[in-house]
Amino acid sequence: MSDILSVHHLVKRYRQLVAVNDVSFSVQPGLCFGLLGPNGAGKTTTIEMMEGISRPTSGEVRLFGQPAHRRAFERIGIQFQHTALQDYLTVRETLTLFAALYPRSMKLDELIELCSLEAFLEQDTRRLSGGQRQRLLLALALINDPDLVFLDEPTTGLDPQARRNFWTMVSSIKARGKTVVLTTHYMDEAQTLCDDIAIMDHGRIVERGSPEALLQRHFDGVMVRLPVTSVDVSQLPMQSVVVSEHIEIHTNEVDETLQQLARTGISLEGLQVKSPNLEDLFLKLTGHALRA
Repeated sequence: MSDILSVHHLVKRYRQLVAVNDVSFSVQPGLCFGLLGPNGAGKTTTIEMMEGISRPTSGEVRLFGQPAHRRAFERIGIQFQHTALQDYLTVRETLTLFAALYPRSMKLDELIELCSLEAFLEQDTRRLSGGQRQRLLLALALINDPDLVFLDEPTTGLDPQARRNFWTMVSSIKARGKTVVLTTHYMDEAQTLCDDIAIMDHGRIVERGSPEALLQRHFDGVMVRLPVTSVDVSQLPMQSVVVSEHIEIHTNEVDETLQQLARTGISLEGLQVKSPNLEDLFLKLTGHALRA
């Protein structure tokens, strides 16, 4: 199966700053691909080069098996982090306006149903809630019936219910055979939606693969977590790491680890036993330090 999107040795420099440093990866059709990374990792710069918004310093972006060109960009849809909408138009009028900008567009009734816009079609766009606005912006990204859709931090600022509803719509888009490229800060979102992910840090790809494969590669066993306030680290009988306000212990023998903790007299109040998830992997690969 040929790649719908591929980047080869992509580099972006801003004078002395190398924002993207020799990045290469590919995306197969029909998948949701996640580009993850902390603030300043280079993911926004990378996605802007893939979308044709920014020109690479060097390297190549290929769309649909060919070097990126105007005709190829007509087959993509983009939901930006921030998009200004025309004032004093209803949702229906906004959809009609944007549909008129393209030689080909999805049927509006079909788009309205796909993005669950029925309840507020006649509402002024200035009065939309955060979740309603994001659903409209998703519809605008799909209005030209693209084969490849870029979603840049689409659920930032939404409440948990609105985020879950948005996830359902992304799954519906995938079910229609469209390819999705997603950037997100929410690791549960990436683990739920993405078939394949690339984790960026300091302008480079530091790891790549499916969430399940990456977790198996980097973690063995389960994680025992204790609040820092209840633990004297020097008393711990096994290797541990301090993460935020918790002590984390990775172990293959849960019963033995708990018995060792109990023998030291450490309080087990607040103890949690959990399998590592994508957030744990993200922190392991990119560090725990706060970034600007």
